[in-house]
Amino acid sequence: MMYKSGLIIFLISMAFYSNAQTILENTIQQLASPDGNYQYTLYQKQFPDNTKQLFYSVSYKGKSIIKESELGVLIENQLFESALAIPNDTSKIWGENLSLTDVETRTVNETWTPVYGERNKVKNHYNELVLKFQKGGVPEAEGISSTSSEGQGQAYDKRQYYYMDFIVRAYDEGVAFRYFFPEATNGLFLHIVGEQTQFTLPEGTMAYHEHWAQAPSLLKPLNDWDGESERPLTMKLANGLTVALLEAEMIDYARMKFRLAKENTLQASLYSSVDVITPYATPWRVIMASEKPTTLIENNDIVLNLNPPNKIEDTSWIKPGKVIRVARLTQADAIKCIDFAAERNLQYIHIDAGWYGSEVLMASDATSVAENRDFDMPELISYAASKGIGVWVYVNQRALLQQLDQLLPLYQKWGLKGIKFGFVQIGNQRWSTWLHDAIRKCAEYGLQVDIHDEYRPTGFSRTYPNLLTQEGIHGNEEFPDATNNTILPYTRFLAGAGDYTICYYDPRIKTTHAHQLALSVIYYSPLQFLYWYDQPSAYQGEPEIAFFDKVKTVWDDTKVLNGEIGEYITMARRSGEEWFIGAIGNNEAQQISVSFDFLDKGKTYLADIYIDDDSIDSRTKVGVSQMKMNAATVKEFNLKPSGGVTLHVYPKK
Repeated sequence: MMYKSGLIIFLISMAFYSNAQTILENTIQQLASPDGNYQYTLYQKQFPDNTKQLFYSVSYKGKSIIKESELGVLIENQLFESALAIPNDTSKIWGENLSLTDVETRTVNETWTPVYGERNKVKNHYNELVLKFQKGGVPEAEGISSTSSEGQGQAYDKRQYYYMDFIVRAYDEGVAFRYFFPEATNGLFLHIVGEQTQFTLPEGTMAYHEHWAQAPSLLKPLNDWDGESERPLTMKLANGLTVALLEAEMIDYARMKFRLAKENTLQASLYSSVDVITPYATPWRVIMASEKPTTLIENNDIVLNLNPPNKIEDTSWIKPGKVIRVARLTQADAIKCIDFAAERNLQYIHIDAGWYGSEVLMASDATSVAENRDFDMPELISYAASKGIGVWVYVNQRALLQQLDQLLPLYQKWGLKGIKFGFVQIGNQRWSTWLHDAIRKCAEYGLQVDIHDEYRPTGFSRTYPNLLTQEGIHGNEEFPDATNNTILPYTRFLAGAGDYTICYYDPRIKTTHAHQLALSVIYYSPLQFLYWYDQPSAYQGEPEIAFFDKVKTVWDDTKVLNGEIGEYITMARRSGEEWFIGAIGNNEAQQISVSFDFLDKGKTYLADIYIDDDSIDSRTKVGVSQMKMNAATVKEFNLKPSGGVTLHVYPKK
């Protein structure tokens, strides 16, 4: 539902001087979130040489989270520069020397139903401010008009000027902004070589820095960085707030990371230049803040809300589920995995890299099984289907790039359910566009997608929900420690689903087994790999495996009960009337208290509890017990170092 709103938008009459810079009073705008907690302020400053620069700041509950920071897009385009031909304006930065010509506002308040997700209903409520700028010169009309989206804005001669809109949305969950270039009637293209977008944080800010998408997090101050940091970037402020910077709807642009422009100031750093034809909108830059870091996780739907709605008309073939990997590439081992999946309530098997040949050779042909493999693909897929199990296959981008249009109809004919894209190129505009176009093509053939390696989500799964999950995570392929695992929910998982590849029996894991059980609840992934380095023969009747049998991969509701970054986290997720609760600690022992006040009052529940117990006579040392509980129950759990606990809670009948 869209309607005209009395937004908290002000033209503030104020001007002051700082270092010979003057804030232009008629350019100051403010936008508040619906609950009033976020305040986004934008204005222009004039410098002694008469250059004008666009700045912004953000506060949350009256506390500064982004101090005065620059805005703009750097465009290098000879046609653009000669066509503009405005005296005294040699700037190539669309953030400098802009004239504000119009202001539009609107409010959106709606709820939508995802195909799947961490919740079965998503609130999309925001206030929006659109500032219309003209590059160079003086606007043809005097003054600035403020109109609703239903009103008629002023008309300008696009043959004489070039235009940029700056769009800001304020949600209760965070604020987001982007640059939009309206259609140019002369067919002008834009060669974007960078952004002037900056984020200046208060002094004393500490950031969970990640060098690349699969790197561990290191807590660092905002100075003396070596290189860039990934997004999302989560930070602890000296005022007690937690702030995260994210990117949304990055589908045909260059990936952003963060570098230090100077101490305490982060710069949006693009992987490469971008060539676009107008009309064109850049990705969203997103800022989230909270008094408790757990709230950031509960508010992560903002990334989905900043993407277009689902474009797949019939989604009945999209089936989230649990999967086991076929690592030993033989027909016999694949059949064992199918049988195990059917017995243990998994939905898929995945045939991993190497089934069609070397994944690093361009000559490998993904239309057929390699001669040195004994797979009979039609027979295997048919047998799996008879057991209610779907089959996924790994395909490296080298083969996808050469053969995608051949592979998709063939795989549909075979009856495959999905493709895991391997070693995808990411970062520049070409590969960003190619990748998202490939996902769209997979949807045309009823094929689901999992992207491995460096790709991190920016919300495209809302628009094309056949993209179930992606890696871009320091997961169990690297055998991280428990402290790493207690950081990820507050950093990487703010962006969306993460394919962590949960292990269980492999002796190389650096956590307890109960910790691995709990990850299946805490780490959201609609396609959840379990037993990543394990084979069916590893199972020897351990009773706690019943939790993996029962746990879901998508949810009707999600609550973060408590936690601190790098220390512990407790999450509760609901499917129907069942609740699944997982808690993990870091490398140190933890004591956590769980209140079950989220349960329906007046009902009695049973809870199956799975927790580390050294007295148990088994390889995995996981104890299983049961207790009654209700909404008034509060229970304490003592977690071992690197430990965890899970609960399956369901109504007592």
